[in-house]
Amino acid sequence: MNRRRFLLNALAGASALALAPSLLRARSLPSIAEAFASGLEANPWMAGWKSVAAESFGPGPATVEGRIPAELAGTLYRNGPALYERAGQRYEHWFDGDGMLHAWRLDQSGVSHQARMVATAKYRREQRAGRFVVPAAGTAIEGAEAIRNNDDMNTANTSVLCLGDRVFALWEAGSAIELSPEDLATLGPVTWRDELAAAPFSAHPLRDRDGSIWNFGSLDMLGGKGLLIWHLDSDGSLKEVATLTDGQPGYLHSFAMSERHLVFVLTPYRMREGKAFFERLRFAADLPCRVAVVAKDALAAPRWFDVDFGMVYHFADAFEQGREIVVRASRHGNPVAARSPFAAAMRGEVAAEEDPVELVELRIDLAGGSVRWDETGIRGTEFPTVDARATRPRQSRIYAPVRQGRALAPYPNAIASIDVHRGRMNVHRYGDEIMAEEHVFVAKPGSHRAGQGWLLGTLFDPVRGRSGLAVLDAEHLDAGPLASAWLPFMFPLGFHGAFRWDA
Repeated sequence: MNRRRFLLNALAGASALALAPSLLRARSLPSIAEAFASGLEANPWMAGWKSVAAESFGPGPATVEGRIPAELAGTLYRNGPALYERAGQRYEHWFDGDGMLHAWRLDQSGVSHQARMVATAKYRREQRAGRFVVPAAGTAIEGAEAIRNNDDMNTANTSVLCLGDRVFALWEAGSAIELSPEDLATLGPVTWRDELAAAPFSAHPLRDRDGSIWNFGSLDMLGGKGLLIWHLDSDGSLKEVATLTDGQPGYLHSFAMSERHLVFVLTPYRMREGKAFFERLRFAADLPCRVAVVAKDALAAPRWFDVDFGMVYHFADAFEQGREIVVRASRHGNPVAARSPFAAAMRGEVAAEEDPVELVELRIDLAGGSVRWDETGIRGTEFPTVDARATRPRQSRIYAPVRQGRALAPYPNAIASIDVHRGRMNVHRYGDEIMAEEHVFVAKPGSHRAGQGWLLGTLFDPVRGRSGLAVLDAEHLDAGPLASAWLPFMFPLGFHGAFRWDA
């Protein structure tokens, strides 16, 4: 069977399983919406999981405190779920909300903001219906209708890819959705090659040193098994696509990349009957993770390893030291809670227990064939970002939101620069009331040393009812923001973003 036919058959099988009746079983949801409204009244910070009130916002100016660096001129695009309720029904899983893309434009004249719902096929269909009618990944939908393929339920709500002068909104299990970088109008799903229409293109692509893009697409969420490995050229054309299969079901949200290898850590799981994917999924802590190490110049010849169970959504960086690969990741300590992050907040409740997250190193001995997790002793670090120019562990700093001191919400209120090699952490604490999201690293023009750059991070202030953007010097976090830009209203908490320089 040739590769083209194999891909067609694999995708057709996965799409057919995605339509299985178990995904379409329903139960009543209005009580969840009522409980959330009650919880929000008692806990204003839950507005981080409240639906937006309009389809688009702006463009409009933000109020700037401090000064934007003269060299920093471009746009921070941010993505995240923003619509959780329709007609009295509310999603139960954070990952289910329809995506809204934000554009924070910075230059010496100030900061402007614009936001717009991503007009996916799912979003347009439910706008016409006035209610939820499409199956969701984490919530059983009352009265769900049939879908043709995974793109019919694509929410485009997780991340952003900037590729040349093009901008894409990304989701875990569907096509990349292209948008206009100027006004954020939705242009539609991208098909990289005809037989790959609606193939999953995950939310965490990685840019190689030559400007090309590596990514994967998991078939597990569609009812199949295995991965697609994508390689795009810097101009957005498809260089290569390959398949990676294993007998054990494995969940993964992102992956890691070293100089010569791609590393995929598949978390084992079992499925229960009925309900939606994440409600049926149970991480299998009694089984090892399967680790695939794939040489970039030999995609068809992966090496497989087993390592003790660990649940990871996000990886930081990866390095090659002789015949060893060191991968840094945020590992979750509660696999039950990890399958639905902030599930209590989605229901309007305060969680009785938290899901502890720690920064760990996955050490892969290619020569000896062994793999192990090493703890760093650093905890509470999710949404890690890095300066990809670092080529050795001692050069690298990991930037991650953390929770420090008193906090109004069970959410990060600070941003940290972490030197794992020396066991040091430099932190800026925004305060008790501020909720700090992912901070994206942007290298200073003309700089060469890793770490020379700025961090751009979005903030959520439920007490003053505002959302904002902070700009910090990555080498001097403890000095606080160089500038902050605030809007007079709030948006729900998002996930990931990407910076694009002005042409």
